[in-house]
Amino acid sequence: MSNTRVHTPSVSVLSDFKEITKMRLAISVVFSSVAGYFLGAEVIDFVTVLLLAIGGYLMVGASNAYNQILEKDLDALMDRTKNRPLPAGRMTVPTAFVIASTFTILGLIVLYIINPKTAMFGAISIFLYVSVYTPLKTKTPLSVFVGAFPGAIPFMLGWVAATDEFGIEPGTLFMIQFFWQFPHFWAIGWWLFDDYKKGGFFMLPTGKRDKGTVIQIILYTIWTILVSLIPVFGVTGKLFLTPLSGVLIFMLGMGMLYYALRLKRKRTSKAAKKLMFASVSYITLLQIIYVLDKFLREWI
Repeated sequence: MSNTRVHTPSVSVLSDFKEITKMRLAISVVFSSVAGYFLGAEVIDFVTVLLLAIGGYLMVGASNAYNQILEKDLDALMDRTKNRPLPAGRMTVPTAFVIASTFTILGLIVLYIINPKTAMFGAISIFLYVSVYTPLKTKTPLSVFVGAFPGAIPFMLGWVAATDEFGIEPGTLFMIQFFWQFPHFWAIGWWLFDDYKKGGFFMLPTGKRDKGTVIQIILYTIWTILVSLIPVFGVTGKLFLTPLSGVLIFMLGMGMLYYALRLKRKRTSKAAKKLMFASVSYITLLQIIYVLDKFLREWI
């Protein structure tokens, strides 16, 4: 029993730290950034990959900590978030602010070491997420549109880190992740609709779980698939995709579209949750296919 007492506080502090920085989300963002780097790099520099991973994690962690400071009272109203460190009283606002500020400064320094453009896009991401997206969440469904901008930066950021250039290639990566976020977040908004309502958040485009919302989910899913296939046609500079990889991504897209159409038919929280998981699978596998396609072309 004495061992349990000794370890519990440290485990609690660690889990609170992971919660305030949303470690799982941060890791998925780092994955996107590294995928973008592999696509843009002519020669892989693993020091840059490490810096990108550290800098990316710090920036996302900072954004999430600021977000939880601003939404502390609203988080207390929702079942999904009421046990977070701030609303539960396990962490103070000054402590969270120190974490957020330290992460911001260190994150910008690390990304600046890679190149100034990478740091600039990282700074834009934090600013939009904290200063624009977060306050708009309780005011308008357009918050998802605003939030899609910082959310779409990581995939693009990796390319910029690799090349120190912003052009058609990172722009295409940005557009893929930009359009993808609408069905993804609207699926979450539908699934957790009642809980979001307690906190006063407006996440769905019509504000309701209705036909209008589902139609927009389906449309943005189709646009996501179409944008994802543009590199097959050789119009996106150095970013190219072979027809075989295009077919694989199209099939993945059809899987996501299936769950979007299923939501239209069922209109249940369970169907929305399945679409959310399908969307996560889509973007993760898409990034893996893009990277594998590049390296297999170079090796063959």
